[in-house]
Amino acid sequence: MAPLGDGVAPAAAAAPGLVVSFGEMLIDFVPDVAGVSLAESGGFFKAPGGAPANVACAVSKLGGSSAFVGKFGDDEFGHMLVEILKQNGVNAEGCLFDQHARTALAFVTLKSNGEREFMFYRNPSADMLLTEAELNLDLIRRVRKKKKIRRARVFHYGSISLITEPCRSAHVAATRAAKAAGLLCSYDPNVRLPLWPSAQAARDGIISIWKEADFIKLSDEEVAFLTQGDPND
Repeated sequence: MAPLGDGVAPAAAAAPGLVVSFGEMLIDFVPDVAGVSLAESGGFFKAPGGAPANVACAVSKLGGSSAFVGKFGDDEFGHMLVEILKQNGVNAEGCLFDQHARTALAFVTLKSNGEREFMFYRNPSADMLLTEAELNLDLIRRVRKKKKIRRARVFHYGSISLITEPCRSAHVAATRAAKAAGLLCSYDPNVRLPLWPSAQAARDGIISIWKEADFIKLSDEEVAFLTQGDPND
């Protein structure tokens, strides 16, 4: 599919605007008993996870139109996750499979003291290996499909995809395309310090694309971390 120029036929109908969500989708393993640490848990159940994918599913469930762009391992978990996207009405044209890397896994719990605990398995995982050349930019650009004009309205992303190459370059390229196409950019940094080389690397990486966003979702804790100040100021 090629991008349309300005000469769009007046008779062409405009399809609902897409929310294109970019980033990671993974398997969360959650203790089967609430309030325990990961070490204390006697068993886990699996659940789909990944903040960008959660947004895509939520938009679809609320009656909107959404798509997900990301990479999965060519394994049982990867195919399960893409099927979950489809079952939730999410456009999966931007999903790819990697035969040489596994789908990411995370063990996560909320302990009785209210503290969250994470343990990630990404060495590297397939989502980290998405390249700029593999991007389906037709999901972002305005394109004609089945006599309709499909145009994305919002490009949503997090910061996990900024941590390593080649996914960082793919993220930057997708954001560049979104800005050029006039999309609103929605940013949820979703700070996960264990995934970054250091706290300062996380701070620098997250802030590096700060100015590209039209909307930024942050908790008070994340504001305090990123600004090194009082979130109430």
